[in-house]
Amino acid sequence: MKTQFYTATSIDGYIADDENALDWLFQFELIESMKDNYDHFISQVGAAAMGSTTYEWIIEQENMVEHPEKWPYTFPVWVFSSRTQPIINGADITFVKGGVEPIYSDMMQAADGKNIWLIGGGGLGAQFHNKGLLDEIILNVVPVILGSGAQLFSGEISSPPLKLVDAEKHGDVFMMLRYEVQK
Repeated sequence: MKTQFYTATSIDGYIADDENALDWLFQFELIESMKDNYDHFISQVGAAAMGSTTYEWIIEQENMVEHPEKWPYTFPVWVFSSRTQPIINGADITFVKGGVEPIYSDMMQAADGKNIWLIGGGGLGAQFHNKGLLDEIILNVVPVILGSGAQLFSGEISSPPLKLVDAEKHGDVFMMLRYEVQK
């Protein structure tokens, strides 16, 4: 069981532009090998966490309040937010305020031996890292430079440094990098 921060990033380390949009990412067609990687990754996930900005973006993109059947996750998801959030009927979502450490044991129990996925924001990833709960960072690096936007990770991991355990090229667009968080 691992806690994994899995996301796409621009070369200069942003996961969304200044408008919290992902048009820069969606301009690329799906590469078959990436679909296979994502399907394999998601099959090993038993629970997930996301911050409020990620949750709000997902809801807005798919109008999920009116179309809850579009909720993409079949496993329990914890949404960390200090704001009241809209509820998606039928989705297994728990809204929490505060730190990640008190909730982590519930997430591990729900994951039932599978991995925990940190979806989206680097602020949440940093919180898990700061409590010693982050095991792996998986980055899909996209060949664009945004210059500003939502940072990949809000915090520092420098000592010990991350350990590169895998690098895969996908087409002429994506490079998937898998890093182990050394503790």
